[in-house]
Amino acid sequence: QVQLVESGGGLVQAGGSLRLSCAASGFIFSLNAMGWYRQAPGKQRELVATITNGGSPTYTNSVKGRFTISRDNAKRTVYLQMNSLKPEDTAVYYCRSWGGSSSYWGQGTQVTVSS
Repeated sequence: QVQLVESGGGLVQAGGSLRLSCAASGFIFSLNAMGWYRQAPGKQRELVATITNGGSPTYTNSVKGRFTISRDNAKRTVYLQMNSLKPEDTAVYYCRSWGGSSSYWGQGTQVTVSS
C-alpha cells in the first residue's frame, strides 16, 4: 500500500522557517521523482519544487532562494526547507511522487504564515 505522509506544517510568523517532511512507503522510493505542491484557499494547486531520482532540484520562481528541496533515499523521505516565509506562502502543502505510469499524493499539511 502506497503512503505519503507529510509533517512539519504549522503557524509561523513572517520571516520564519519551517521544514516539511514527507515519509514514503509502498513503492521503490529511490526510482521516483518527488515534488512539493501547495494550494491556497480559492486557488489552484501549484507546483513548488521537484527533485529527480538523481537529486536535481527545480523551483517555482516565487520560492527560489528561500526554499530548498532535498531527499534521503535511505530514510525514504523528501524534505522542503522553507526560509524567509511570507504570508503568501500560506497554503496546504502536498507531497507527490511519480515514476513511469504511477503518481501518488499525500494528504497535505497546513502552513500558515502570519504577518
